Amino acid sequence: MKPVQVGLLGIGTVGGGTFNVLRRNQGEITRRAGRGIEIAVVAERDQARARAIVGDAARITDDAFAVVADPSIDIVVELIGGTSVARELILAAIGNGKHVVTANKALLARHGNEIFALARAKGVMVAFEAAVAGGIPIIKALREGLTANRIEWIAGIINGTSNFILSEMRDKGLAFDTVLSEAQRLGYAEADPTYDVEGIDAAHKLTIMAAIGFGIPMQFERAYTEGIAHLTREDIRYAEQLGYRIKLLGITRRTPAGIELRVHPTLIPAKRLIANVEGVMNAVLVKADAVGATLYYGAGAGAEPTASAVIADLVDVTRMLTADPEHRVPHLAFQPDQLSDTPILPMDEVETSYYLRMRAYDRPGVLADITCILADHGISIDAMVQKEPAEGEDQVDVVMLTHLTVEKQVNAALARIEALPSISGSVTRIRLEALGRN
Repeated sequence: MKPVQVGLLGIGTVGGGTFNVLRRNQGEITRRAGRGIEIAVVAERDQARARAIVGDAARITDDAFAVVADPSIDIVVELIGGTSVARELILAAIGNGKHVVTANKALLARHGNEIFALARAKGVMVAFEAAVAGGIPIIKALREGLTANRIEWIAGIINGTSNFILSEMRDKGLAFDTVLSEAQRLGYAEADPTYDVEGIDAAHKLTIMAAIGFGIPMQFERAYTEGIAHLTREDIRYAEQLGYRIKLLGITRRTPAGIELRVHPTLIPAKRLIANVEGVMNAVLVKADAVGATLYYGAGAGAEPTASAVIADLVDVTRMLTADPEHRVPHLAFQPDQLSDTPILPMDEVETSYYLRMRAYDRPGVLADITCILADHGISIDAMVQKEPAEGEDQVDVVMLTHLTVEKQVNAALARIEALPSISGSVTRIRLEALGRN
């Protein structure tokens, strides 16, 4: 049987890894797919780089639109990134009846609803395992492996750059800016790290997982996003003393009032496996009703780990090329006409626990004032640490952990606490998740 013909758009880090892994493991991949998979053409502006990688094994062009229009191409693999040209290329490929494989989480989180609707209308597949957590097969697990389950919540360390920074801050006691510079030097962080350290990249991935886990449309614009740039060595140290680790966590949870969709720094009990994921590694914890909690761990980025996911999608699409479109696995796991309109819960309505740190003047009655305000807003204290003032200072750190409470109550209480004359500056607030409750 003639090999499936693939058009590869972009041969940077992931594109090069995809080409090399596909070539190296060609025999195994063909045995699994039942048919050869061949990259026939590569679209790349830097043709010298492309030639250095592919040699004479594929045609090279600088015209990606010619590739998606080429009648000999069966599957288009989009690895150029971005949300403008990539969107045009993918829509054009689908419009031309071609199946698509992409690693583009930003594009899917923002335009996935449009892309999947056109793919259904044209009877083609869009596969995107590599868009979330690199080589970890979390999309396959959520969409197929956990089909029998009602997903309750998903919590993930899904940005390696931020996890590396927090790991180094904890291990070496360094400040955020110092570790960020080191991450950039090592190539773990971009020159402009905004998407990583502000939680935007994680929110893109979380949006995709929430859609698959709960059968809802992509709703990136409703995700709450908070980054790690404001975290200090002191907070990481206090968290450690209290038995917690701070991670940038993406959390989506089904509740009676709606679905939580949020990315922010989070205290996690140190005894949880996910709290011990260090460096640039990723991990996703899924809680489902039948199977319970399952943890998926591995490399969340890199040439060959991500290529592993891209090629897995190529094999899946190859196996299903002749299948009736009505009998393929739906893009978002649920049948398109069965997607739910369950609302995304505003952050003010989310219920969680909190770590609170404040600088207070060392004088009588301060703690009584603080606890009285918290009680007024129905917030109970789970643990508290008050440090002794340093020599010559009249201010101390007061650290509190709260029981479960609603965010808007915490916001109201903090506004009152910060207005107290005995409190210096603003209160540091970091959310806390036990990751053991339903």
